[in-house]
Amino acid sequence: MGSGKSVVIVEDEPDTAEMFAEMTRLMGYKAMKSHGGVRAIHLIAEVKPDAVILDIMMPDLSGLEVLRYIRRDPRLAKVPVIIVSAKGLPSDIQGGLEAGAAIYLTKPVAFNDLRGALQKVAGLPA
Repeated sequence: MGSGKSVVIVEDEPDTAEMFAEMTRLMGYKAMKSHGGVRAIHLIAEVKPDAVILDIMMPDLSGLEVLRYIRRDPRLAKVPVIIVSAKGLPSDIQGGLEAGAAIYLTKPVAFNDLRGALQKVAGLPA
């Protein structure tokens, strides 16, 4: 099962979270899911994954709040974050990148686009 590289998926829609998890597993990553921002912060701090796939719109904390928390924590500041959101206006994308996202993808996301983004920020699992 690859090199043990891990990805945390932060997505409030269970079907979408599972789809991203399955996509990352097919690429050889270990996938862990969180359906809310507060839980995501705890999971990311515990696991220190190789990358985070992060939705913006969630019921408790927004993805941008989660991202800002990650960037303020010295132990997590270097963890690459890929935002995957339905919010696709230029101002949304600019805001996500300015908050510290490595890559901003808009939904729906094709397998090859997600794979390319993960390869760019986290490398290929062996």
